Amino acid sequence: MAANTEVTASPNKKRKYEAGDDDFKSFTVCNILNENVQSKTLFVEGRFEGSDDPAIVLLEKTPFDKDTIGKMLVGTSLTKVMQNDIYGVHTGHPPADYNGIKTSIIYPATERHLMKFSEQQLYLITETAKDYKEITLPFIESEPFSIEWVYNILAKKSEVDRILFEDSDEKNGFILLPDMKWDLSQTGNLHIIALCHRKDVRSIRDLNDKHLPLLKNIRKKGTEAICEKFGLKEDQLQMYLHYQPSYYHLHIHFCHVTYDAPGRHVTKAHLLQDVIDNIEIKTDYYQTKTILFTVRDRKSVV
Repeated sequence: MAANTEVTASPNKKRKYEAGDDDFKSFTVCNILNENVQSKTLFVEGRFEGSDDPAIVLLEKTPFDKDTIGKMLVGTSLTKVMQNDIYGVHTGHPPADYNGIKTSIIYPATERHLMKFSEQQLYLITETAKDYKEITLPFIESEPFSIEWVYNILAKKSEVDRILFEDSDEKNGFILLPDMKWDLSQTGNLHIIALCHRKDVRSIRDLNDKHLPLLKNIRKKGTEAICEKFGLKEDQLQMYLHYQPSYYHLHIHFCHVTYDAPGRHVTKAHLLQDVIDNIEIKTDYYQTKTILFTVRDRKSVV
């Protein structure tokens, strides 16, 4: 899930698309923002009829479902590409019920959304504690990042049906819900987000010994809830925080240990257990540490 500055749509333009519409008949493709052949995702910019506001459509091929693979193959027709002795290559055409594409829509999309999903060069940044205080923190405080969607979830104004677990304690409580990229069809690509209820922690840079009860509570109860609901073991889960995060409200990622999730690399993810251990060793560890992270070339924090 990403959080960016919201822009009010043009009041004189009538929108033909509304949340809940079930097709793209009024959609025109304007630009291919990015493509990842490894994750089989495509990010498309376009416009809905009657509106000048941009829309972003995120398309992702879904994983195979081992429980239905037999039925899928029975209904799949083949177009031969080549045959050489015992080796044949074909293009398979499975039934529509087994050929879905996970589709997410951001509308109206802001300039920050367009930047986030566009192909960009990556750079490695070394951020000292002084850099954070003099550059990053003023940027965060000056930019009107909208995280109203996070507050809507915490207040149960939206996405109530997606909540998997909640600890309602205002200080150490949190809500678990699936990441937008996970369709819950299988656990191999499990990706769940823990959103903390308290609103005074933006990122890992704010964490100190006063937050250890919160972090340990999320680790313990989050793990228990996910393992119970999805039949997993504790050693099948990986928990981490991002820095820089995509939105400045403390949240923790739970992923299946075999899932190569976006942002799980060493210059982005900080393992929850490591974070807890570091703070127990030095209470102001993340207020004084130099942190390396990657940014894309159009991210204005640098």
